[in-house]
Amino acid sequence: MGIEEHRAQSPTSVGCAVITVSDTRTEATDTSGQLIRDGLEGAGHMVLSSCIVPDEPPEIRRAIEEATGTEGVKAVLLTGGTGITPRDRTAEVVSEMLDKPMDGFGELFRIFSYDEIGAAAMLSRAVGGVAGGALVFAMPGSRAAVRLAMEKLILPDLGHLVFEMEKRPEKKE
Repeated sequence: MGIEEHRAQSPTSVGCAVITVSDTRTEATDTSGQLIRDGLEGAGHMVLSSCIVPDEPPEIRRAIEEATGTEGVKAVLLTGGTGITPRDRTAEVVSEMLDKPMDGFGELFRIFSYDEIGAAAMLSRAVGGVAGGALVFAMPGSRAAVRLAMEKLILPDLGHLVFEMEKRPEKKE
């Protein structure tokens, strides 16, 4: 079965959780988290939970665990904490939690980002994979980075990624 057949069998609506990692953002100033929520809902997906957590590894881990433990959540999208400042620790937490890393997410993100911002793209430590039975994507905190990741990587194939993640091995007879 080819990719088009897979996409045809993929869910058109995916339950999602959105986590903003920031020491300074509030619900009123969380424009990147709002961009994620708007993008998901605009594409027909459901935002089942959303929160803001500080740049503290235990808080980030707890939020991811709660999100992946929420009934119906198949994708967890994080924004913030993927740079190289001392407080940026989202990439480490997510990487430690992944059962199946999807290196291509970060690689493609940096390629597309390079096309927009040049060599500064190397500062991003965007990471993705499967953790706790859900897709997990950690994106930078800027609106431009979120827009890029959502429009070029996540939204075009979210249903297909869930289809692949949930695929059961065929039994040999």
